[in-house]
Amino acid sequence: MSFQSHKAFLSPDFIIRAAAHPWEHEGIKTLRQQVFVEEQGIFETHDRDAIDQIAMPLAAISTFASEADQVVGTVRIHEDAPRVWRGSRLAVAKSHRRMGRLGAELIRLAVCTAHGRGCERFLAQVQLQNVPLFKRLRWAPLREIEVHGVRHMEMQADLAAYPPIPDPFCGWKALAPRRRTL
Repeated sequence: MSFQSHKAFLSPDFIIRAAAHPWEHEGIKTLRQQVFVEEQGIFETHDRDAIDQIAMPLAAISTFASEADQVVGTVRIHEDAPRVWRGSRLAVAKSHRRMGRLGAELIRLAVCTAHGRGCERFLAQVQLQNVPLFKRLRWAPLREIEVHGVRHMEMQADLAAYPPIPDPFCGWKALAPRRRTL
């Protein structure tokens, strides 16, 4: 059996954690550029802003042969006011959106991390096409708004659905759906 025929058995797994290494931070920057500038056209040249200076970047990292390979998803979180946290810039690489779980895993890490740091209210401005996902994850819509010329829904997480975690750098492994071929 050739390597190519074995590839179907090598579905990637993913590490979901706070970005810890320079290559991860670069991967996050590249992914956000691809999604928010090149693909969606929300920003003209880049999407970086003052929040990047205070935010904690979280990443979904694909693995190959059990080794971290590349950043394929990201979100950032920050404390906006005492005990009020926000998530923003949720992005999943176009090549990995069919996985269906990476966005949900990043959202879970974001809210659980903030909850572990004393968050009493977690908010996000969600693009309208993503509202159904957030509702399934126990988020409540608050009001429709426009952000950077794009319609969004201000939403709030149900913190009871997100147990606090003390160390987002430990994270967890998310398994990709397995495909079998012969």
